[in-house]
Order: sequence, then structure tokens, then C-alpha cells
Amino acid sequence: MPTTDPRPCDLLLVFAPEQPSTQSLEMDNLSIPTVDLSHFFRDGDEDGKNKAIETISQACSEYGFFQIENHGVPVDLMNQALKLSKEFFDFPDEVKRLSSPGPDAPLPAGYSRQPDHSPDKNEYVLVFPPGSSFNVYPTNPPGFREVVEEIFSYLIKTSFIIESILNECLGLPPNFLKEFNHDRSWDFMVALRYFPATENENNGITEHEDGNWFTFVFQDEAGGLEVRKNGKWIPVTPAKHNIVVNVGDVIQVLSNKKFKSATHRVVRPEGKSRYSYAFFYNLQGDKWVEPLPQFAGEIGEAPKYRGFFFKEYQELRLRNKTHPPSRPEDVIHITHYAINN
Repeated sequence: MPTTDPRPCDLLLVFAPEQPSTQSLEMDNLSIPTVDLSHFFRDGDEDGKNKAIETISQACSEYGFFQIENHGVPVDLMNQALKLSKEFFDFPDEVKRLSSPGPDAPLPAGYSRQPDHSPDKNEYVLVFPPGSSFNVYPTNPPGFREVVEEIFSYLIKTSFIIESILNECLGLPPNFLKEFNHDRSWDFMVALRYFPATENENNGITEHEDGNWFTFVFQDEAGGLEVRKNGKWIPVTPAKHNIVVNVGDVIQVLSNKKFKSATHRVVRPEGKSRYSYAFFYNLQGDKWVEPLPQFAGEIGEAPKYRGFFFKEYQELRLRNKTHPPSRPEDVIHITHYAINN
């Protein structure tokens, strides 16, 4: 588990230089594909599985975003998790601060709020896997801990399926990607509330890429999540009961940029808050990450990135948040390891 102690939930978020959010550009019929995972919960149905793998492979190679339905996470549980988070965030600040992170947590497990100077306007509750001694759960509303721990366990199971599908999409040997992920203590989940937009600004989270394996997001009907493709922002329209999946930097590096780490942002809605959960599926910190030979030397292509330890990359990103660089070019992105061929 990471040992650096940042304040905001920025372990896996790389932020671009601060800039005001803009309205989404014309979509030109672009949309985020939806994949039915039910084929992977039963034997047979190879045609359905192959179609899903093809759709995910195309989505990952184009912009790193897709949605999944029939994903194995109970719909009632998702609804209950969103309901309880809304109830918690409606409490006065002094009540919410009773669930503030403990002094020894490697990340701020518990309730936190972005500082006033941050361009990102949200508050959140961060949790590690069930059973972690670092977790600080709200005691109210009743049932918050039980629901969050249950949905965390379901999301881990769905992550195994997505990991296996990505393994297939990349044409890797069976269970190849699984070997990066024997330590699940690096995973975490965040319940988020984005404040309503003001007349002057609507930034929820500045455009960024996630530095992990992949991320799950499920959200309420408010909308606001957007992914960039070909210079245009595509709204990820909330689809009831679906989970959004976005690929992170690690997959982009391993595939030598065959798959894209999704650039995305959150634009706050007018007149109401936005509620969501983000689940970050990671790999062990001591794992070495570099372009796999299948996507570089073996096919006559030069590697596009230098190798690095996952923990090293996260520490550099975290330092950007605890020691903000004075120059935009000093902000750490995955391009820090890029090789200029």
C-alpha cells in the first residue's frame, strides 16, 4: 500500500494546468459504447463474448472509455449506495468532519473536502478494501459502512472480469495481467459529491488521465462526466444501472499506446449537486511497468516509454499535489516517461 500522505484524493489523478471548464463541443454523432457483460457470467455464448471483446478493444484503442451493463453489481445496491452518500453529504460540516481521516492513514481514508484554492469543487469519502484498519466510516446514516463494503466486494469481482477481457483484447497469454495484481490493498473507492455550478465557473474535476489499471464510475442522473476524443468533449450520458469504465496510464504503457488512457473531466451541473462513486483498480506498487515486447520490439516498433515502478510514478504524481510546481511543464504526466524516437 502507498506510504505517501496526500490530502486530496489524488493518488490516481493527474491534473492538467488549471484552466476554466468550457461547454462541450459538438459531438458529431460520437458516443460511448455500451457492452453487455452477461455473456461472461455463463458458459458458452462465445459469439456474445467475442462481440463484447471486439467492442471493448475498439473503444480502448480510440479513447479508453466504455460503459458496461449486466455487470454483476446488484442495481438495488448501487441505488442504495448513492442514496446513503447523498444523505451523508447533506449533514452539516461539523458532523461530516467526525469521519475525518486518521493520522496514520497512507491516504485520507474517511471524509475530506477539496481546499478552497483548489480548482476542483467536490467533497468525498475514501475507503480502502473492507477490513482495512485505515478506513474511517461515517456512523450516520445507518448502513453506510455495510453498503459500501458490499459494493466494494462486488466491484472487485467485476474488475476481475474486465481485467480478463483486456487480457484477451491485447492478445496476451491467459492470466498475464492478473500477475500484476496479487495485492488488492492498493485498490480504493471514493464516494463523491460535486457542488452545483456557479455563475462564474463549473469545474468539478479538471481534465486528467488516471494513473492506474482502470477505473469504474457509477453516477446519478445529473451528468457532467465527459471524455475527450479528437479534441472534442463527449458527454458520458448517465445510463441507469450502467458502470463507466476508463483505461488508465498503466494499460497505455504496457500496450505501447495501442490502448489509450482516457482524458476526462467532470463539469458541475447547474442548480444541483452531482453524486458518484469511483473505484480505482490498481496493481502492486513494486511492479515494473514498461511496454511489453509484443507491442514493441517483437513487431518492429520502438518502445514509446521508459520503464518505471508503479509506486515511483504515484509518488511523483503525489508530489505535484503536495508541492505544486510553478511551471505547467513540470506537472507529472505519463509523458514524463515518454521516449522521443
